[in-house]
Amino acid sequence: MLEKMEKGFDPEQVIEEFEALTKDAKRVQVETLKKILKDNGEAEYLKKWCLDGKTDPESYSSCVPLATHKDFEPLIQQIADGAPYPILTGKPITTITLSSGTTEGKRKFVPFNDELTETTMQIYRTSFAYRNREYPIGNGKALSFIYGSKQFKTKGGLLAGTATTNVYRSEQFKKTMKEMQTPCCSPDEVIFVPDFHQSLYCHLLCGIIFRDEIQVISSTFAHSIVHSFRTFESVWEELCFDIKTGTLSTRITVPTIRTAMARILRPNPELADKIHEKCLSLSNWYGLIEELFPNAKYIYGIMTGSMEPYLKKLRHYAGGIPLLSADYGSSEGWIGANVNPTRPPEMATFAVLPHIGYFEFIPLRDTGAGSPDHGEPESQLIRVEPRPVGLTDVEVGEEYEVVVTNFAGLYRYRLGDVVKVVGFHNSTPELQFICRRNIMPPINIDKNTEKDLQLSVEAASKLLAAEKLELVDFTSQVDLSSDPGHYVIFWEVSGNATDEVFQECCNCVDLTFIDAGYVSSRKVQAIGPLELRILKRGTFQKILDHYVGLGCTLNQFKTPRCVGLVNRPVLQILYDNVVKSYVSSAFGKGCRVCE
Repeated sequence: MLEKMEKGFDPEQVIEEFEALTKDAKRVQVETLKKILKDNGEAEYLKKWCLDGKTDPESYSSCVPLATHKDFEPLIQQIADGAPYPILTGKPITTITLSSGTTEGKRKFVPFNDELTETTMQIYRTSFAYRNREYPIGNGKALSFIYGSKQFKTKGGLLAGTATTNVYRSEQFKKTMKEMQTPCCSPDEVIFVPDFHQSLYCHLLCGIIFRDEIQVISSTFAHSIVHSFRTFESVWEELCFDIKTGTLSTRITVPTIRTAMARILRPNPELADKIHEKCLSLSNWYGLIEELFPNAKYIYGIMTGSMEPYLKKLRHYAGGIPLLSADYGSSEGWIGANVNPTRPPEMATFAVLPHIGYFEFIPLRDTGAGSPDHGEPESQLIRVEPRPVGLTDVEVGEEYEVVVTNFAGLYRYRLGDVVKVVGFHNSTPELQFICRRNIMPPINIDKNTEKDLQLSVEAASKLLAAEKLELVDFTSQVDLSSDPGHYVIFWEVSGNATDEVFQECCNCVDLTFIDAGYVSSRKVQAIGPLELRILKRGTFQKILDHYVGLGCTLNQFKTPRCVGLVNRPVLQILYDNVVKSYVSSAFGKGCRVCE
């Protein structure tokens, strides 16, 4: 019998409230915008745009311009430096969030406040309520691969840390996880240690100790879960020894962790032998998670966008345990909840919560006054960006860039995310995340996206699978150092393949970029042949270590899919670890997957 949820948290009531909000999303959006503008009417930023007390959407969109982080950056810096007057919000900002820096090569400061913590909890509660209908859980624990970075104080005395750190340190987070009966099985000392290698080892150890109580395996991103169980493959015997003897490995050197783990770890030869047997019985680690955690109901994390390439490996580890994609948000705040948890991650959609921010959407239809002809540069075309539309005015089947106004001082902020509207939940749209905008800069008239790169790499990696090899990870560079410029794709592979196989992979990646601008440019040699560079094993671990050294946490890390010149340290890591290089001979020679 599953135990009832703790008193104070009623999943059905949460669903009822969400249903009511989404039935009248337009009214809720108007009220949300009104509240944001009234609460922050004295902020210098809003006063500058002469709203004069108006809070309606029409006045707001006509007076306040669309903006990017670059527009807000000097204002956020003033706040971090301790400006005594209201710059972006009526109430003082007391905390700063740091982005991972993996997308643009540098970390961004983003304002954070209690309202954003509360919207995070609302997202968590909403998606959990719908999950619990399909995958009910009782009192138990979660093996959560979560990591808190070290917080520091800015010049003005504000606390600064990653978004996840700011949330995990809040009492609201601990209370919500307890209400949802999925508290982390690891003590705080493990979560908030500066050395993520030691933290990960202890997460795995705690998971095994509490294996019968584990009902959920989770992390922020799918990459983090895959990385964790890849690590398990190399440390499982050491973990078994720790459990058998009741002594913690000497690799754990942080005193606070050793003290915390001493309260949990006891000699348990029977458990150690059982785990040892299970590991030896697995074929290529298939079904590892299922074997380790017999009562796990699902695996949970963000699995869309740049996380999709890790799903094949995650399914391999999961065996029969369902994969459920977590909600849609960013360092700047949350947007939508996954209220259809039975859909596979590749088909996941997110219903926008109309009361956690004010949302606009820029249509991404091509509105150029002309079209590229004879290799005419796109810059010579007259392009008019469509006006953003409101939350309830989006159209099914169309793609949009998301614009957010939140409770922490970001107004008409362009997230840079591309989403597709796939339907409506009552009157609020259900969004499918497509990709980040402008990840791959154009060389000529090409418009390849992060998604296009992902699909091309996926097609070519099938050639590796035929050789019983696995693509560990990948990234790219748009190389403009030669004329014409060309794409460089970096692969880390699980083993060695013949030159013939890698050459075929190279051709395949080149041929499966189907953007018309790219294909036509390749045919007339306005873009040079694509290059595939094979990396040493462990290269992407070095890239991860680089970002962690800058203050990024493992659960915040996303492999950058296109590395620009602004990110020279990562480019240098890639260059220093190339073992082989292949130049495409496509557009004259095909390959068996692409033909």
